[in-house]
Amino acid sequence: MSEVTVGNGDASKSNAKIVYILYLVALVFGITGIVGVVMAYINKTTAPEWLQSHYQYQIRTFWIGGLFMFVGALLSLILIGWFVLLFWVVWLVVRSIKGMQALDAGKPIDNPKAWLFN
Repeated sequence: MSEVTVGNGDASKSNAKIVYILYLVALVFGITGIVGVVMAYINKTTAPEWLQSHYQYQIRTFWIGGLFMFVGALLSLILIGWFVLLFWVVWLVVRSIKGMQALDAGKPIDNPKAWLFN
């Protein structure tokens, strides 16, 4: 049997990357976004400080994205809602990719409370 050692938040870093991927997959299978936010909530308290900024960013991405989806769905009866939903898709992809880039570089999210793209 081999022994697995985890240091410097490697497992937490992998979990954060999985959350970003789950958010992207949620564009096709919506339930994965819920799984992702649950993972972010679970891992946030035990992660190193720089990773906590990623988890906070992911949690806000979920809730702000939910707001965009709600408003877009309400307004979809008139044409503007479809544009709101299109913006949400682009917004989610950009936030997830930027988050993964910062994660791979080992950097925290500069402003995890940002509403747009950081």
